[in-house]
Amino acid sequence: MSSGRRILGVGERPHPLDPLSAREIEEARRIMTEDGVLAAGSGRVSYLGVEEPPKQAVLGGGAPPRRARALLIDVTTEQAHDVVVSLTDRRVESCRPLDPVTDGQVPMLDEEHELVRRVLAADEGWAAALARRGLDDGAQIWLAALSAGNHGLPGEDGRRVARVLAHLRPTADSLPWAHPVDGLVAFVDLLKGTVIEIIDTGAQPIPAEHGDYHLPGAFGEQRTSQRPIHITQPDGPSFGIDGNLVTWEKWSVRLGYDMREGLVLHQLGFDGRPIVYRASVAEMLVPYGDPSPVRFWQNYFDTGEYQLGKLANALELGCDCLGEITYFDVTVTGGDGSPKVLPNAICMHEEDFGVLWKHTDPANGSRETRRQRRLVISFFVTVGNYDYGFYWYLYLDGTIELEVKATGIVFTGAYDERAVPHCSQVAPGLAAPYHQHLFSARLDMMVDGLTNAVDEVEAVRLPMGEANPHGNAFGRKATRLRSEAQAGRDADLATGRAWHVVNPHVRNRLGDPVGYALYPEGGPTLLAHEDSSIRARAGFATRHLWVTRYHPDERYPAGDLVNQHPGGAGLPAYTAADRDIDGQDIVLWHTFGLTHFPRPEDWPIMPVDTCGFALRPAGFFDRNPTLDVPPSTAQSSCHPSGTPQSTAASSCHPTPALGSPPDAQAEGSCHQR
Repeated sequence: MSSGRRILGVGERPHPLDPLSAREIEEARRIMTEDGVLAAGSGRVSYLGVEEPPKQAVLGGGAPPRRARALLIDVTTEQAHDVVVSLTDRRVESCRPLDPVTDGQVPMLDEEHELVRRVLAADEGWAAALARRGLDDGAQIWLAALSAGNHGLPGEDGRRVARVLAHLRPTADSLPWAHPVDGLVAFVDLLKGTVIEIIDTGAQPIPAEHGDYHLPGAFGEQRTSQRPIHITQPDGPSFGIDGNLVTWEKWSVRLGYDMREGLVLHQLGFDGRPIVYRASVAEMLVPYGDPSPVRFWQNYFDTGEYQLGKLANALELGCDCLGEITYFDVTVTGGDGSPKVLPNAICMHEEDFGVLWKHTDPANGSRETRRQRRLVISFFVTVGNYDYGFYWYLYLDGTIELEVKATGIVFTGAYDERAVPHCSQVAPGLAAPYHQHLFSARLDMMVDGLTNAVDEVEAVRLPMGEANPHGNAFGRKATRLRSEAQAGRDADLATGRAWHVVNPHVRNRLGDPVGYALYPEGGPTLLAHEDSSIRARAGFATRHLWVTRYHPDERYPAGDLVNQHPGGAGLPAYTAADRDIDGQDIVLWHTFGLTHFPRPEDWPIMPVDTCGFALRPAGFFDRNPTLDVPPSTAQSSCHPSGTPQSTAASSCHPTPALGSPPDAQAEGSCHQR
């Protein structure tokens, strides 16, 4: 195994879609400080990223002004601002004060987690609540400072609030999640540094069994049966990199990164033909189903409240990625406005993916097999107790796929038989509430140009009659979605419902409009009641599909500011005008995810669960686009008469390496001994 490392950034003449460089971040901070919008000492930068130019300005091929957008808060005056900085003109271009009641709060700051610990350590009411549970000042308590949501609670209007749950850490090496201190929650004002309220519904037994899976031998000896798997590309990978532009096979894609969304794919095209202008996971929601006084508020927008992009892991060869790997460092912004490099945040490699197509023909005896391979572009984040991997796949046949991998540790409480309808018991006395992981992918489509439309396509049963005398016939129905109001749609697995994005002005050789089809998994959307607070704030999660007319300001499905927002922003507001989407410049927003009823097998750490979707060509090509893929030929080729195309390392039947070590502690391991 080997790896290369690059910096995802900008050169002397950045592409308009490139993320901000460290130099540009420092320049933006200097401009805002000199202007006075970023107060010295008390000013904090919650978010800073490139303000992408409108699509037409980028496609026009010019050099639009380079701009940055910042969300700021002054922890002394408690005033927040939405600021746009012109890096080209070196000035603050706009500065809009934010109303915490109507606009909500800027995303949470890293420093606020430590602030909560200081506030509660000095609070007598909190100390008394712990004492009632037999926990004295010497007890090691892990506090989780969590986003508060907006529930109309008295005394919270306009205040920047965190809600705090506690877990016991018996030792410094212990993981806290096995030992919830339940029946207790604190509401903390993050700007005043005070406790608003402590809710104590009564002490519950703290589960005693540990969950320290990370300690050697904690759950028995490790198995010794695994032999190593080596993935090699002696001639190197097949992709090319020019700045942030990646080319592989017939694909081209420009990599971007944002401290809120994380990995962004720009200008995704195949063989010189555009398909998607911009693709990202623009929001992620984790709503919990426990209605108890201590937990009813647990609904987390991991993108809009915590900013996934700044929480990226440093990926490790042999652990997170196998094979010939290229890593990209990314640069985000710290609370003081300084650049912060996240090493190895993006992993890119190609991998074999089994059979692409195969046929043995009885008529002439021909035998042909081609192998599929894909380009993998991924990043992993840790949000408190959960970990998420986002994997974009590009395939030889033109398929685009997103797979999200959820792992980590389920959030826990004490198991109470009264809460059985809303949680699972995963260990003795330990509960994990039911919850969902709902993602919104924003897909700014550009299928062979800017004039696109969406057809809802599904299978239909046909009645018996003169045209179907034996009842065996079935058909396919396509319905054009003509306006934004009509395009709020749900998946239907019973009919195989898919959404075809077509270009009415470009035809394939059969005379049909070229297109790409979105195939949903069709899991449950948001399960919270229609009158709930979370449903008002997360309207996007109530539908599998939304289609909007492109507007450069419409970037996030729950709105620009999510933290403590009263609701109604984002897609419900975007679609209220009911704009025409038939043959227009359109954006697809796709909700997908997991509904998690935790199992004992999910404890003490959850094996990866996956969800996602696929975009597949549907009339985009005139025929199978992989007819030019050569056979895999090597020493043990399945096509001995074919022209050699690869080394023995890619043989259909490779010879095992002699003298291989019997365990996984081999080259590239992330846990060398």
